[in-house]
Amino acid sequence: MKRRTFGREFKIEAVKLIRERGVSVAQAARDLDVHENVLRKWVKEFASDPGHAFPGLGQMKPEQLEVERLRREVIKLKAERDILKKAAAYFAKESM
Repeated sequence: MKRRTFGREFKIEAVKLIRERGVSVAQAARDLDVHENVLRKWVKEFASDPGHAFPGLGQMKPEQLEVERLRREVIKLKAERDILKKAAAYFAKESM
């Protein structure tokens, strides 16, 4: 059995159904054929950050992009540091 995926628009409309129209989570879950816990998670995620909720596959929130950029920078700086350590050791050994 394949796992179902829902698009950003579907999730936003489901959340609006609950928040704006006053439909209960249980009723909306039955109507949309989605588990209640999934629907509650969508409502919680949308409430925490409506502009960046449900970014989709391959898309990251701005905070996640910054973290990823910083991780790449750390890897690069560690490599540079290691090269400099090796060069310093080489020149210190050569000067003796």
